[in-house]
Amino acid sequence: MNVVAKLGETAKSKPDRTAYIFGEKKETYGELQQKIDCFAGGLYELGVEKGDHVALLLGNTPHFVISFFGALKAGAVVIPINPSYTPTEIGYMLTNGDAKVIVADGRLLPLYEKMHELLPKVEHVVFCETEGQLHEPENLQIKAKLKSFTNLMKAVSRVSPELNEEDTAAILYTSGTTGKPKGAMLTHKNLFSNANDTAGYLTMNEADLVVAALPMFHVFCLTVCMNAPLMNGAAILIIPKFSPSAVFKLVKKHKATIFAGVPTMYNYLYQHEAADENGFASVRLCISGGAAMPVALLKNFEEKFNVLVLEGYGLSEASPVTCFNPFSTGRKPGSIGTNILNVKNKVVNELGEELPAGQVGELIVKGPNVMKGYYKMPEETAHTIKDGWLYTGDLAKRDEDGYFYIVDRKKDMIIVGGYNVYPREVEEVLYRHPEVAEAVVIGVPDPNTGEAVQCYIVPKTKTLTEEEIAMHCRQHLAKYKRPSSIIFLDEIPKNSTGKILRRALKDILANQS
Repeated sequence: MNVVAKLGETAKSKPDRTAYIFGEKKETYGELQQKIDCFAGGLYELGVEKGDHVALLLGNTPHFVISFFGALKAGAVVIPINPSYTPTEIGYMLTNGDAKVIVADGRLLPLYEKMHELLPKVEHVVFCETEGQLHEPENLQIKAKLKSFTNLMKAVSRVSPELNEEDTAAILYTSGTTGKPKGAMLTHKNLFSNANDTAGYLTMNEADLVVAALPMFHVFCLTVCMNAPLMNGAAILIIPKFSPSAVFKLVKKHKATIFAGVPTMYNYLYQHEAADENGFASVRLCISGGAAMPVALLKNFEEKFNVLVLEGYGLSEASPVTCFNPFSTGRKPGSIGTNILNVKNKVVNELGEELPAGQVGELIVKGPNVMKGYYKMPEETAHTIKDGWLYTGDLAKRDEDGYFYIVDRKKDMIIVGGYNVYPREVEEVLYRHPEVAEAVVIGVPDPNTGEAVQCYIVPKTKTLTEEEIAMHCRQHLAKYKRPSSIIFLDEIPKNSTGKILRRALKDILANQS
C-alpha cells in the first residue's frame, strides 16, 4: 500500500466528502482524485517517466496537494522546496536533485528567468496561475519550457506505473544548519507507514478537520496535516501563511478539530491580542513538534485555551514521527513521549551501546519510516545509518517508564570549563520568568572556560533588565550554567517553519564585535 492508492480508496468510497477547504472553496475527495489523475496524465504527456524528479516550489495551496499526489501517481520522485529560499539555495536543490520538471507559483517566473541557464536538466516548468495571467518571457528557450498548470490539467488520465514500496517517493532537503542541505530519500513505504501510524495514533477520522498552517513543503505538515488526514477521510483546512489572527478566525469559522504547530507558533497564538479562551473551542487536540516546547509555555497554553497539547518528535530522515506522548493518559510534559507503533527509539553512547535510564546520549531510531539514505551522498548515509539505525544527532535521555526527553542538539551542547551545558535546560529556566516572551541560548568562545553561555531574550516589556534575568538565573542554575551575557532583541531569527536559527544569532554577535 502507498499514500496514492490509499487516497484513491478513500475517494472511491467517500467521493462526496470534503477533502480540503481553501479560502471560500471546498473540494470533495472525488473532485480531488479527478484532478490528481489529470495532473498525472499531464506529466505523462510532458514525457515524465517513472523515477524522474519533479520539484514543487509551492506554498500552501490546492496546487501543492494536486501536484504532490499527481506526481507520485505518475511514478515520479517529488522534491518539495521552500519557494522563499534564495536563488542560490533553490538552484542547489534543483541541480543536486536532478529535477526534470518544476511546478511553481506563477510569481516565481522572474526568478526562473534569471537562473534558467544554470538549470540545463530542467525540461519543463509548470507555472500555477495565482494572480492573473503570466507575462510572456522574451527568451524563446524559456518560453518553450513553460507550461500552464491549467492547461496541463486538461490532459486525459492514464494508467499509472506500478509503485513498489521501496521506490523513492520524495527527496526532502534538510535545513542545512551545518553545511550544504542533504536530500533525504523517503520511499513509498516510509511515507505510508508514518502517515498511517500517525493517523491511527491520533485517531483521525471523517469527523476531523486538520489545520494545515505549517508549510506543506515541510515534512511535519506533509505527513501530519496532509497525508495522514487525507488517507483516512478527514478534511484539511489549508491556511496559506501562518498568522495568529487567521488561525483563530478560520478555526472558529470552520470548527477545526486538530491543530499542529511548532513551539514558536504556539507562543505567538498564546500572546496574540485576539486570543481568548474560546479561540480553540472546537479543537480536540494540539500537536507540537519541530523543536522542544518550553514546559511553561505548554502549561500556559493549555490553561488558556482548555485544550490538550501533545509533544512528539521527528526528523525529515524518519518521515518524520518517531515518538509521541500518549493520547489518553500518562502524558509527561517536557518529554517527547514513547515509541509510536512499529518504531523503536533508544539512547546510546559513542560506541553505539544502549545507555541505562537517566543517562544522556545520542537518540537513534529504527523502523519502516527511516529513509533509504541521502541522495548522492553515500558517505553521509553510511555515517547516519548504521545497522539499520538512524543516528539523529540529538542528545536525549530515557526514564524508567520509557519516555524520552530531548536534551539538545549534539552540536549545540556548550562545554564550560569541562562541564556540559544543555541550552534547553537554561532556556526552560528563562521561560519561567514572567517577563520573557522568547529565549534562546548559544555557546560563545571564552578565554578562561573555553566556552561561555550567552542568552538572547525577547522581553514582554521594555522595563525588563539584565540584572533581573541574572538574579533569576542565580536562583535556578548552577554557576557554570548561568549566562555570562544577556542580549535583548525585538525578534529571534527563525526559518520558514518557525525553527530558531542559532547560526544567525552567532552572525549577529560577529557583526556586533
